[in-house]
Amino acid sequence: MTKFNSSLKKILPRKHVPLWRHGDVLIAAVSKIPPKLKKLPHCILAEGELTGHMHRIQERDVAELFESDQDDGDRYLEVTAESATLIHQEHAAIELPQGKYRVWIQREYSPEAIRRVID
Repeated sequence: MTKFNSSLKKILPRKHVPLWRHGDVLIAAVSKIPPKLKKLPHCILAEGELTGHMHRIQERDVAELFESDQDDGDRYLEVTAESATLIHQEHAAIELPQGKYRVWIQREYSPEAIRRVID
């Protein structure tokens, strides 16, 4: 093994992490949800500022959404039922199996600031 390959091996994950992309929302399976997050009273992962469209869990009482109190906007989703359906008016539905997930909202670059993509 070359020196490059051994260095690369140290930084790349050893096992496959399931990922889902739903428009400007990226979802990755995680083993646990960090403590001290605020539980949200809804399961809206992201909401479009211009259109009002939402990336949200369709069913009720099948999942819980958590958010960091920090400005980073970190969100975590726990699907407590056998599965949950993620929907949006402009994207195909995605069925997420029971588990824990980290949710990222795509950001766009602007010379003035880095900001979330406006849907």
